[in-house]
Parts: sequence; structure tokens; C-alpha cells
Amino acid sequence: MQIIVTGANGFVGLPLLHKLIESNHKVIPVVRHHVSFNGSLSPFIIDSLTSTNDWSKALVDVDIVIHSAARVHVMNDIASNPLEEFREVNTRATLNLAKQASEAGVKRFIFISSIKAGGENSRLGCPLSESREYTPEDPYGLSKYEAEQQLLELAKNSKMEVVIIRPTLIYGPGVKANFETMMKWASKPIPLPFGAINNKRSLVSIDNLISLIEVCLTHPKAKNQIFYVNDGNDLSTSDLLIKLYKSFKNRTPLIPVPANIIKLLFKLIGKSDYSDRLLGSLQVDISKAKTLLNWEPPYSVDESIDKTVKHFIESRK
Repeated sequence: MQIIVTGANGFVGLPLLHKLIESNHKVIPVVRHHVSFNGSLSPFIIDSLTSTNDWSKALVDVDIVIHSAARVHVMNDIASNPLEEFREVNTRATLNLAKQASEAGVKRFIFISSIKAGGENSRLGCPLSESREYTPEDPYGLSKYEAEQQLLELAKNSKMEVVIIRPTLIYGPGVKANFETMMKWASKPIPLPFGAINNKRSLVSIDNLISLIEVCLTHPKAKNQIFYVNDGNDLSTSDLLIKLYKSFKNRTPLIPVPANIIKLLFKLIGKSDYSDRLLGSLQVDISKAKTLLNWEPPYSVDESIDKTVKHFIESRK
């Protein structure tokens, strides 16, 4: 098949691109500036994602579009109107691409959305599912949710099929943000005060996410569906740090400090949002993908963490 991958040099897009090429697909990478890819790939360059991009040259003879490019969620957004910025890139630009793809005869449009389109938190033991109705308040999550709804509406009135994937926190070689921070903590022989955190959070390795995307390329039952994706094994913050310590071959113990004290300390230093991610629960139910698509996460949490840590260590040499 001939496949477009937007955001092809990003954290999700680049390994996805390599996997698709390994599977003998013809791939057109879409990037914002010129990037040298191995082999004979010719990237399609879009300076920025907007609602007026002309995709006609890129979409010739394309079977599938995988749209992973986005304006990503950031802490302390300094944009004067964050919601409008997110809507322009994540909602209107997405729909513009999808409409042109439909008109060009693209068979399937796979949208890499976000867990934030379906929820900000969950009660312990009560994971989010695709059947739960939820309208996000966070500008990033709202822009992704609105894109989902408009894509599904487009699918009702065109021959192009839509598949929406909502990843949880994605990790893997080269991961940044909070996961990288936790690796930095666990790489040092310093005890951390997170030994009594009994939350549960769903994570997904980049390899497991790509595995689901591959299934969704052709599976007939993926048509016009939304899927959550995770590793199939939710972890507490304590569990995750213990696994990271083990992967670093670091035996430093975690100190069991009560969660409410940690939350207070983060509040005092102005990091309440960060403490919510460390202490709160956010689980998703992937039984729909398992049942409808007969999909199981092929890679375990332990091997995925080991792979991520190995890359982290090698990159710092």
C-alpha cells in the first residue's frame, strides 16, 4: 500500500515510518522542514499545519493516511489563546487533510488522537472506555476530541473510513518529558519518597502502539471506530520507579512517604499539576481492541522499559 505518515520525524512518526518500510509499504513522510531519511524516501514538506494546506500533490494514489502530527500538549502554555492555537492545528488542519484525502480517493484515515480526548483522570479500578461520554475542558484534549467528532461525521458522508486511536502516555527510546525525568531520578543512587503511591496509570510503549496501528491499516472491523491502547498492564508510580531502578541495576529503595504529604510539598513549590500526574490514576480499558480486532500488546512492560532505559544510557555516553 501507499501510505502517508504526517509528523514522520517525530517520536511516534519516525519508528512508525521505519516499521512500515520494513513491511514493504511505500511511504510518503510528511515533515515541516527538510529531513534526510535513509533510502530513497522523498518527504513532502509542509511549513506548518493549517486549515488551508494544499495536500493535492501528496495524496496522489495514496491508500492510507496516518495522521500523527499535532500541536502537542505543553505545561504552562504561553500562547495568548491556547484553545484557538490547538483548534487550528489539531482540529481544523486535521479536517482539512481528511476532506482532501477523501476527495482524492484515500481508503482509510488513521488519526492518532490522545487519551486527553477521553478523560483527564479515572477512579482507581474504573478505567476509561470508548463508550464513556466525556467532553474535555483542557484545550489540547478538546481540540483532539473535536477533531475526532468531525472525522466520524465526515466518514458518514464519504467512502473514506476513519480509525481513531487514543494512546495513553507513550514511552520508548528517545522519550522526553515526565518519563525522561523519572529515568533521570532512577538512574541515580538516591532514594525517592514514592514508596507508598498506590495509584494506577496506563502506559503504552511505542512498539505496542505501532502494533495496533498496523492492525488498523486493514482490519475491516476497525472501520469508523475509536480505540484506546496501552500495554495491558497498569502500573502505580511506585511500580514504575521500581522497574526503572531494576533496569538501571540500581537497588536504591523507595521511601514510603504518604501521598498527601507529597502532594502538599508539590503544592508549596508550585508544581501541583506535576503531582497530579505522579499521584493520580488514569487507566483505560483496551478490551474493545482485544475483542474487535483480536489484538494483544505483543511487547511486555519489562522488555519495553529495558529497551527505553538502554537507549537512555547509550545516548548519554
